[in-house]
Amino acid sequence: MLADGDRAQRFLALTGLTPDDLRASLDDPATLAGVLEFLCAYEPDLLAAAEALGVEPQAIAEARERMAR
Repeated sequence: MLADGDRAQRFLALTGLTPDDLRASLDDPATLAGVLEFLCAYEPDLLAAAEALGVEPQAIAEARERMAR
């Protein structure tokens, strides 16, 4: 997510996190859920992330749903 400057800026602005904060909290389920929610909220971000990860966008959306439970 931080590889795309515009996307990273939006995410960090919305969350108030710094890049270091984000990296340090990636093992926190709340952070992971927030990242997935952010990606799923805007289809271009979802599609770009899915492509970068080599997965279908639906896989990211399903992960978000599992994290929400």
